[in-house]
Amino acid sequence: MLLGFDIGSSSVKASIVDHKTGKCLCSTHFPKQEMAIASPQPGFAEQDPNQWWEAVVADTHTLLQELEKQGLKPNIQAIGISYQMHGLVCLGGKKDAEGGLLEPLRALRSSIIWCDSRAVAYGTNFTAGKLAWVREHEPEIYDQTEYVQLPGDYIAWRLTGNAVTTVSGLSEGMFWDMKKSEIDEELMARLQLDSRKLAPTVPTFGEQGKLTASAAEELGLNAGIPVTYRAGDQPNNALSLGVLDAGEVAATGGTSGVVYAVSDLPVSDEKNRVNPFVHVNNKTGILLCINSVGILNAWLHRNVAADLTYPEMNELAATAPIGADGLSVIPFGNGAERVLQNQPSACSIHGLQFNIHTRAHIIRASHEAIAFAFAYGMGVMNGMGAETKLIRAGYGNLFLSPIFRQTLSNLTGARILLYDTDGSVGAARGAGIGAGLYSTPRDAFKTLQVVDEVNPVEADREATEQAYERWLKILKG
Repeated sequence: MLLGFDIGSSSVKASIVDHKTGKCLCSTHFPKQEMAIASPQPGFAEQDPNQWWEAVVADTHTLLQELEKQGLKPNIQAIGISYQMHGLVCLGGKKDAEGGLLEPLRALRSSIIWCDSRAVAYGTNFTAGKLAWVREHEPEIYDQTEYVQLPGDYIAWRLTGNAVTTVSGLSEGMFWDMKKSEIDEELMARLQLDSRKLAPTVPTFGEQGKLTASAAEELGLNAGIPVTYRAGDQPNNALSLGVLDAGEVAATGGTSGVVYAVSDLPVSDEKNRVNPFVHVNNKTGILLCINSVGILNAWLHRNVAADLTYPEMNELAATAPIGADGLSVIPFGNGAERVLQNQPSACSIHGLQFNIHTRAHIIRASHEAIAFAFAYGMGVMNGMGAETKLIRAGYGNLFLSPIFRQTLSNLTGARILLYDTDGSVGAARGAGIGAGLYSTPRDAFKTLQVVDEVNPVEADREATEQAYERWLKILKG
């Protein structure tokens, strides 16, 4: 058995997979309601790292109970971790005059997570910029920081006691020079950051530490189980969908939305609207992120359609026509958007007519708007040479919305293949790769099955393009 964790900002998902059959034996997530995100100032977004660990513990106990119900004994051979990208955890403690630690390592402050936009002024709204903000505004915390960690690094440390990271992780934090394949000392100097605070690296696949006795007791597992894989959620999603080679594209539509393409060559966007990272197999992953995707849909559910389930919302939205009778939604309301060059943005509704529009129109226009934002960013990726005509995605979250996925296909001409997989299952299979239980990474995902396929509907293309052009004019002012 393989155990995978996916450390999200909404919840922590966990799965146990049978490595021989590829079958997911059980899955769960915690908490059942969305995890809180603190915003002490506009544009700030923070979470207590301890709540991720508490969710990991709760998930593991639930999985073990599920195995027991199936008459199965836990036989976990390896653990894999997927995690929300770009967050900052400052691991450290009080120090003496010589810099020696006076107390055990701990998280010194709440994590500054991916959708926090306080670091825009530093030129990079990623982990490096967030660390620069801490250095300037919380110098005592910066001085006490022994290791800069990403969210997955923190969970791996809680599991193993090893404070380490990966090259892929350093790249997503903007600490890595993609061309020189080394720490970006020029950037570190410009931001006045001490590269000695960066944790040592371990391979993405391979033993990264073993479950400590204390962690094993909390989880209800045996001590000594190796952690053999960790990756940011988007590289992990790409791995989960078998996206490993140039020309292959993965997408997600969770709290945020992402299109992730693989390239053989280092590439970059001068305007920083999309970003390159080191993929799990050391190729280049080109990432487009739209912050306001599932979080917009969740807001609609809470405030517009609280009496409906998400499937019922989708059915209601389908009663409105393409283009929502002239209603347009600008969906950006979850912090600075990279695709808009980190300009201040907010969600807004345009063209609302009280005698025409209903909540069906608002939901449809919102799902179309999310697809429009995807298409806008994919245009940037295409300009960099990324091919986005075949998209692989998990059959979940926004990709359960027929309007979103069909609008995206109609507008971009992309064929969309949907698979029954998620981040925690992918992390479990990644652990199998790291433990040497598969001969190649592709072998870990050979049991993947397409559960649905979306192709452009030519008859709907003109109406979709007209709605997009109207949306684009509003976006550009």
